[in-house]
Amino acid sequence: MSSNRLGIGFIGSGFIARFHLQSFVGVRDADVLGIWSPNRENAAATAAFARTLDVGNARAYDSIADMVADPAIDAIWLLGPNFSRIDNVRAIVAAIESGRGTLKAIACEKPLACNVAEATTVLELVERVGLMHGYLENQLFSPQIETGRSLIWSRGAATTGRPYLARAAEEHSGPHMPWFWRGDMQGGGVLNDMMCHSVELVRYLLTKPGDPRNSLTPVSINGRIASLKWSRPEYAERLRRTMGKDVDYSKHPSEDFAGATIEFEASDGTRVIGEASTSWSFVGAGLRLSAELLGPEYSMSWNTLDSGLNLFFSREVSGKAGEDLIEKQNAEMGLMPVVASEAAAYGYEAENRHFTRAFLSGETPLLTFHDGLEVVKLLMSAYRSAEEGRTIELPAKGIENFQPAVARGKWRP
Repeated sequence: MSSNRLGIGFIGSGFIARFHLQSFVGVRDADVLGIWSPNRENAAATAAFARTLDVGNARAYDSIADMVADPAIDAIWLLGPNFSRIDNVRAIVAAIESGRGTLKAIACEKPLACNVAEATTVLELVERVGLMHGYLENQLFSPQIETGRSLIWSRGAATTGRPYLARAAEEHSGPHMPWFWRGDMQGGGVLNDMMCHSVELVRYLLTKPGDPRNSLTPVSINGRIASLKWSRPEYAERLRRTMGKDVDYSKHPSEDFAGATIEFEASDGTRVIGEASTSWSFVGAGLRLSAELLGPEYSMSWNTLDSGLNLFFSREVSGKAGEDLIEKQNAEMGLMPVVASEAAAYGYEAENRHFTRAFLSGETPLLTFHDGLEVVKLLMSAYRSAEEGRTIELPAKGIENFQPAVARGKWRP
């Protein structure tokens, strides 16, 4: 194992894996050396993409165990679908416990698992074999978020008092792959898919830099979910044609809108509020990430569609549908914002730099699987609140065994 470079293997070869590969162009002390996917062809293509980007001499592996057994692989980035999370982690742990290989660390994309019981199992498994672990939450590492948070706390809060309200939203027109749309495979709808970002971001903004995460304690949550667009008959049919017969929102819908209001108690007894909102029913130029932080005499705001670069194409300019301007791009003509370096703008580059250096140094990263488990508990509490139509006091009793009605196929908008 190298002391100054981290050899990384990816589990997963889809959309998010490619985002991470692009971000590693800006990480100097890591090499992406391996890709495993249940689809060998996709794994080989993703490994070739890594080599094209010059982020490592990556190759496709026949199994997770084979990748763990390679002494060049120091850490695993777990980037596969939610429904395969536990099986993937069990395969890693089995390879280590059998003596086939050793690892230093594991990092996992959001959410940590589909529900609290699964997230607890994932945490217990990786700690059983002594792995360092990191929970990948890119939005905390966005350059605008890091800069804005630092300035707000060092100037505004230092002179007029702590911030008292944070808002965060992630919105787009819907996921890329069929499994995301299925509550039984993904663990829910847009709340489970994307509110993991927003609830962690509002907490981060409301926490004083340098203070531990537990200096801000969630005390209650009020959640709401709805199917605003995709369960309408014409859109349910469109979704079925696009994603296949197994995605039928006329019979088994998932929520395409979700919101939550979380009340926190700071270590000094102050009560503050976080508002999180997520949507698969947003129609705009493409993915929109936004956040606000408000205090007694100051505020900050962030919106990724305020990109600083705009292009205009008249109706005489034709082109096939793509995402060359922005993730989840919805139009090919007109006036459109362009995010020139999405991997950096959304925080993936700084995120992977942070986790790489933490794993190499042996230091605890900003977010671990313990934090990922806490996020899943908040998400499940928001689902319970939405189902029961009331504010839930935290920590919610019995949340360890709770599964949302959306995930059980029992929810009807």
